[in-house]
Amino acid sequence: MTELNLHDVVLRHISVSDMSNNVYLLTEKASGKQLLVDAADDWPAIAGMIESAAGDGPDPEIVAIATTHQHWDHVRALGQAHEAYPVPTYAGAEDAAEIEKQSGVATTHPVKHGDRLPLGDVVIECVHLRGHTPGSIAYVVKDSSGQVVILSGDSLFPGGVGNTWKDPQRFMSLFADVSERLFGKYPDEALVYPGHGSTTTLGTERPHLAEWQERGW
Repeated sequence: MTELNLHDVVLRHISVSDMSNNVYLLTEKASGKQLLVDAADDWPAIAGMIESAAGDGPDPEIVAIATTHQHWDHVRALGQAHEAYPVPTYAGAEDAAEIEKQSGVATTHPVKHGDRLPLGDVVIECVHLRGHTPGSIAYVVKDSSGQVVILSGDSLFPGGVGNTWKDPQRFMSLFADVSERLFGKYPDEALVYPGHGSTTTLGTERPHLAEWQERGW
């Protein structure tokens, strides 16, 4: 498990399953309100991460569960998570039906680009990134310290955008959204926490955008 301790929030994450899915827990330090992102698999491990965050804020409380996209490997423990914490659920509107089909959990708050998810006094921006799935959402936290954290799901990784299965139209859609809505809006120092694998920054990846566009993946 890793931990990022900022002024307003603490971000914890673990990797689960044979697909190394990242599961994230955000805690607002002032209130203890918590957001679980991508209940991918291994509910006991996720529950352990939640328990480990008991000191991240006063009276820790899961107040919402968010999902970045519809793929089965990101929702395998969503049913157990929602049974343990029957709180509002967030996901991209275009992916909500498939998430319910995969997990049995309805999305109570289907989000669109530009919507906001409140976590106490911290506002999390919902960024729609079309291409990997129709309703993929990145959740973006702007800490009062100036640090930006992007939970990018499977839409942006170190070294490229997410899988679009060699479909040129889907690739260009995802590349355009990532370029405009992430690289075009947030600073180089913004941290990117993807759905699998290691963390990166926008500044690390920005010099390679033209290369990604040329190769088509």
